[in-house]
Amino acid sequence: MKTRTLRKDKVNIITLGCSKNMVDSEALGGQLHANGINVTHENRRLDHNIVVVNTCGFIDKAKEESVNTILEQVNLKKKGKLDKVYVTGCLSERYRNDLLKEIPEVDAWFGTMELPQMLKQLNADYKAELIGERLLSTPKHYAYLKISEGCNRTCSFCAIPLMRGNHVSKTIEEVLAEARRLVKMGVKEIMLIAQELTYYGLDIYKKRALSDLLKYLSDIPGLEWIRLHYAYPSKFPLDILDVMRERENICNYLDMPLQHISDNMLQAMKRQITRAEITDLIANVRDRVPGICIRTTLITGFPSETRDDVEDMKRFLEEVRLDRVGIFTYSHEENTTAYLLEDNIPADEKEMRAQEIMEVQQEISYEKNQEKIGNTYKVIIDKKESGRYLGRTEFDSVEVDNEVVINSETELPIGEFVQVKITKAFDYDLEGEVI
Repeated sequence: MKTRTLRKDKVNIITLGCSKNMVDSEALGGQLHANGINVTHENRRLDHNIVVVNTCGFIDKAKEESVNTILEQVNLKKKGKLDKVYVTGCLSERYRNDLLKEIPEVDAWFGTMELPQMLKQLNADYKAELIGERLLSTPKHYAYLKISEGCNRTCSFCAIPLMRGNHVSKTIEEVLAEARRLVKMGVKEIMLIAQELTYYGLDIYKKRALSDLLKYLSDIPGLEWIRLHYAYPSKFPLDILDVMRERENICNYLDMPLQHISDNMLQAMKRQITRAEITDLIANVRDRVPGICIRTTLITGFPSETRDDVEDMKRFLEEVRLDRVGIFTYSHEENTTAYLLEDNIPADEKEMRAQEIMEVQQEISYEKNQEKIGNTYKVIIDKKESGRYLGRTEFDSVEVDNEVVINSETELPIGEFVQVKITKAFDYDLEGEVI
């Protein structure tokens, strides 16, 4: 009788956390595929014998999800349903020594920059000529493109530099080559990502070079949408807005995490910017790119945050009326400078504050969506569910933003663009018909 070990290996990659982790998983998949190893992402058929868990170690909830996922895979191994369990990513980078003792059933642990070592463990050769080659886990019409690694900022709450190291930019040539490969694979929308997008180029070109990169990217034939994620507000390079306004295939969309708005919190978080400067920056962004969609993330429950700070954040949202807002509750992270402070706000209070802030934004989102009724937008079709098509406008990124629900008796090809007239609007979604 054949045993599992006589079967040809099949590797399943499970990705947790952010889109940057997804890109790392896709790079791993591309290398394994090039080595002739059968590889899949998030395989639900359970016909694989090896698992690689790419973990997140950003905040408590993410760490808990990562540990639980590892334990689930270890349990499958104990039952004889898996031969090997490997772990990589941020959690492994940060807590490897502790995890080795706590979960000895894991066959090997790898950090965020140890792809060659992991491939060796999987009996694969690291192929340097395949840098940028990826086995996409997203639908084929969109992909994330990481333009740099690491971060030089010293935000007091953030552990990312501990896990990802200092900022290292890819060259413009490397990014363009990867973008061209993605377009050749059928990708029409590229979402640029980094720990800090606007720092791009300072390390290798001695200047902020994102605007130059955008000009070259927007000239690639077949690349219909370019979207910007994770732009740091301090010392924001305004020249990228001029390129955005001039180039039709750069979405009028900017993801710019602010984290807080009251000056005492911004100072405690070491954000290197004031409320007045943030307000002026947003006005400048809107002036240079009329109609731009601004997305941000906020943190509530930072040590010593007061009720006045929370009310300040709510007033700011009401005054500035940002298009998209996500919110995190503060997580007390070891080895960050904020860890020296007392985490003095109970978890339930943090959640309540987050809910209050999101209720303010929910009303703003509803009102802004109502203004779109009767307008027509270019929409990319992402998928079909329950007989309805779901798509996005240029003002909406994947998973985190609004969707456009389309009822159509005519078949709409996934990944194609259509013109949609908005007929209904809700808190976070739109509904429309193809014209």
